[in-house]
Amino acid sequence: MKFENSRAFARQLDQQDPLKKYRQRFFIPQVNGKESIYFCGNSLGLQPQSTQQYVEEELKSWRELGVEGHFQGKNPWFHYHKLFKKGLAEVVGAKEEEVVAMNNLTSNIHFLMVSFYSPNNQRFKIITEEGNFPSDQYALESQVKFHGFDPEKAIIELKPRTGEHKLRTEDILEAVQKHADELALVFMSGVQYYSGQFFNLKTITQAAHKVGAYAGFDLAHAVGNVPLALHDWEVDFAAWCTYKYLNSGPGSVGGAFVHQKHANRPELPRFAGWWGYDEEKRFQMEKGFIPMQGADGWQLSNCNVLPMAAHKAALEIFQEVGMKALRDKSLMLTAFLDFLIEELNKRTDLFEVLTPSNPKERGCQLSLSAREKGKELFDQLTESGVIADWREPNVIRVAPTPLYNSFEEVYDFVEILEKSYSLLIKTMEKPEEHEK
Repeated sequence: MKFENSRAFARQLDQQDPLKKYRQRFFIPQVNGKESIYFCGNSLGLQPQSTQQYVEEELKSWRELGVEGHFQGKNPWFHYHKLFKKGLAEVVGAKEEEVVAMNNLTSNIHFLMVSFYSPNNQRFKIITEEGNFPSDQYALESQVKFHGFDPEKAIIELKPRTGEHKLRTEDILEAVQKHADELALVFMSGVQYYSGQFFNLKTITQAAHKVGAYAGFDLAHAVGNVPLALHDWEVDFAAWCTYKYLNSGPGSVGGAFVHQKHANRPELPRFAGWWGYDEEKRFQMEKGFIPMQGADGWQLSNCNVLPMAAHKAALEIFQEVGMKALRDKSLMLTAFLDFLIEELNKRTDLFEVLTPSNPKERGCQLSLSAREKGKELFDQLTESGVIADWREPNVIRVAPTPLYNSFEEVYDFVEILEKSYSLLIKTMEKPEEHEK
């Protein structure tokens, strides 16, 4: 589509948007008494208006049934995690037995690495991207140390070529081949949190398997954002949080994927827990761990029902809309933002966009690297009612999401951005007049 730099064009896109009604299903935070431009769904998604009702339903069951709520009531807690099977499978492109809602993101990474990172003196290396999210870095470091290896030698961090911001797929594949005989695991982000790059998970997985290594991914910034087909791509394992694009509340329950080919492999090492034990025999309280089939066999404890109720409210919206429709609008929103930033740069040369220009290599997010006064500009945006995200040293991450953001908001954002920049320039030129 050929975009136009006008409010009228943005409004036309909104009128044609088949998902525009879903904005009314969310609470939009206010700044200075007006609805904010909320472009921070890549950090914390907004609250669905149905969330309170879903949580209160479980509070009511607890209040009225007590412990009997595990087996009685509208949604018995004993099987509560099964309510998410269909929805999560659709979001990540999996079979229902391959997914489970449990724990939190980093704990799930650790528990899955127990099964899929068993290094020896021959195979002990892990390939990941440089600048991975700190939790992932710490998880990999501690796992390597736990097994008695040196992180400096065991963890191979890949970075973009000089002068580039995108990590080329061919460079990843080259690294896999280079370390083929020593490689135990490729573990990367699905979407890189800082740059917003969407990696080619299928190709990376195939390369890892070809040299005898496992492939796993942190999908924190990918789930609910970009199209995934974990089963068909034969990804070994993955983990994610649900409080970003999945809109399930701060610190809410995480999720995990384990491919079907590992579903009936009780010999895989794992840190077992009661809730991963065969549910048909669970209350016999016997020794000797017998895992549930599929991803359920990696569970440890019973469900955190109250946060999972919030997750249920959000996931039902995703099932109603479908990932294809979300992706279609997301591509348009992000492309329109990219176009307007390019138009702005023609007048100001204000930003360098770190996120890949190829729509297939990105999700909702654009990472804007400010050439000057980045933090001051970000603060001006915040005062003007824009809720975005700052990352040191000079990056403003902006993520218009398809469920609740509009094309006119994208236009407003860039307009505010230019006005904020102009104000900063005037302040720099005549600081004494601005102070008056």
